[in-house]
Amino acid sequence: MRKIRVSRTMSKNEKGKSREWPAVVYLWAMGMALFGYMFARLAFDTYPHPYHWLSALLGGIAGIPLGWLWYRWRGDIF
Repeated sequence: MRKIRVSRTMSKNEKGKSREWPAVVYLWAMGMALFGYMFARLAFDTYPHPYHWLSALLGGIAGIPLGWLWYRWRGDIF
């Protein structure tokens, strides 16, 4: 009896999968950045403006893992 060899190539579905982040991660990052900026405007009103932008950056960075957690628990929003 002859063995049949099957080559392992990627199917069309596997080639078409993109490696982009889910939309919910982007939305959480943007939402947390906006929240961080608005919070800094209220809390650090007398401080220079770069503190507000730094707070927005930190909020956006904190939103990335929160978005991934949401994606793992609830799935994407679309």
